[in-house]
Amino acid sequence: MEIRPKTQELLQKLHEKFDADGQKLDDYLEGMLHNNYEPYWRYIAVDTLLSLQHPKTDIPDEVIFIAYHQITELYFKLIIHELEQMSTGTLSTDRWEDKITRIVRYLKNLINSFDIMIDGMESEQFMQFRMSLLPASGFQSAQFRKIEMAFTDLIQLIPEAHRTPLTQASIPEQYAHIYWKAGSVEESTGAKTLTLRQFEAAYEVEFTNWAQQWKSQNLNQQLLALQEKQELTPSLIAHFKTLDVYLNVNWRLSHYRSAVRYLSGKGGDAAATGGTNWQKFLPPRFQRIIAFPSLWTEEEKLNWGKSWVDEHVLNPK
Repeated sequence: MEIRPKTQELLQKLHEKFDADGQKLDDYLEGMLHNNYEPYWRYIAVDTLLSLQHPKTDIPDEVIFIAYHQITELYFKLIIHELEQMSTGTLSTDRWEDKITRIVRYLKNLINSFDIMIDGMESEQFMQFRMSLLPASGFQSAQFRKIEMAFTDLIQLIPEAHRTPLTQASIPEQYAHIYWKAGSVEESTGAKTLTLRQFEAAYEVEFTNWAQQWKSQNLNQQLLALQEKQELTPSLIAHFKTLDVYLNVNWRLSHYRSAVRYLSGKGGDAAATGGTNWQKFLPPRFQRIIAFPSLWTEEEKLNWGKSWVDEHVLNPK
């Protein structure tokens, strides 16, 4: 059998690759003779994936709730995958725009799919199984918290009223005042909920290490570096602003809309499963978490998220 030039070229490159690591190409080629072809279901681990839904009740729509949150966590994994590639700060303008577009696309899919949570479950079924989830809460998504810290400086994740004294504080000191902790305390006593205590016990060390890792390479710091080098084009500014809105307005308010759908009622608002104060915790106009503050006017910051609430919550079509 005649070996084609292209095949010879590839074999030579493989030989050089394995030889550089003290390996023998012949051994790997022999191993390939015994390898099985990988079918789709095994490569994607479909059987394992479909076995990961474990409802705590027999209420049918709980499966929807579980699967949707698992899909959400997979999207978060893809976002972190992109953020880690962006952390080098050596991207061209085109590459920056491509990476930001990818993240926006993931967020857009999540936001658009949130109708599965808003309209895709029966309210009666949700209100029945939700209390069996205690004290678990979507509040405890570690990946989302990591995404927030990779987007911007930790000081921007502290409520505005507490930022000034903490501007020069250490990462652990700033982390102690991160905004979402205040969203999971008992409103009457100020005591931490079990949801928050569990979350801190599992992830606090990891979160402070993560925040330290991203301190100088988060997206906001890289944006400021681009500004300083005069490499922040109008098109790239628009991409960063879109990213900010999708993460810190649209995604959060999709949750708020869901909470209004299920937890608001004439007899008073129900508590979220983790005890979070969702009425004050979810709306961006209260928290005003903005990843890239240098890109927005003071008026835009002041009205952060207000137009979305007016359109989608207070006056839905």
